[in-house]
Amino acid sequence: MPSDLAGLAAVLLDMDGTLVDTEGLWWEAVADVAASLGRPLGPADLPHVQGRTIEDVALHLLRPHPSTPARTGSAGSAGSAGLVERLTGAFADRVGREVTIMPGAPELLAGLAATAIPTALVSASPRSIVELVLPRLGHAFDLVIANEDTSRGKPWPDPYLEAARRLGVTPSRCVAIEDSPAGIAAARAAGCRVLVASPEKGLPSLRSIRAWRAGHEGSMDEPARIRQPRNF
Repeated sequence: MPSDLAGLAAVLLDMDGTLVDTEGLWWEAVADVAASLGRPLGPADLPHVQGRTIEDVALHLLRPHPSTPARTGSAGSAGSAGLVERLTGAFADRVGREVTIMPGAPELLAGLAATAIPTALVSASPRSIVELVLPRLGHAFDLVIANEDTSRGKPWPDPYLEAARRLGVTPSRCVAIEDSPAGIAAARAAGCRVLVASPEKGLPSLRSIRAWRAGHEGSMDEPARIRQPRNF
């Protein structure tokens, strides 16, 4: 490992909205399913959709909404399971047709591959979605954590804690790269330091990680912010 990265145990990377531009595809999938329920999506729904697990989004869509009549018989585990299946299918259809790699992602992944630093992909998406994206990233992660790997997803710290556990490292010696408020909260709660991928600054680079380790930029944490999907 390069001396300027000494002490860094692992880099843990989010997928959707961080390495690949799928947040808009996810929003479109949720909007289509919500429309079939007679329920529109708006700005108030963003925190309940962006960076959340499919199960959490399904439960959100089943909650009472002013524009929809009260539902009977659709709530509960049966209704939620059906929505999870529909949301997964709608998202997979879009991801299978169109995935755009975020600017800077190939360079960051190539730079990490040239070091001895373990990397993990820590995603809130189901493994079926992750496996659609992985070949397009062209990077062999040491570990992949998908939604099914923990009982609680982001914003709970469980996915990042599980990644650190499987890598055999201490979370406080890991850097997590995230874009959504839910993901940032999860990484911080796990004890990781967080580099934020933002619309203004883009994806953090290996140079950013080196500078942080060298102490030139202080804390690399930034306030959690909500990124509006395209076609919002």
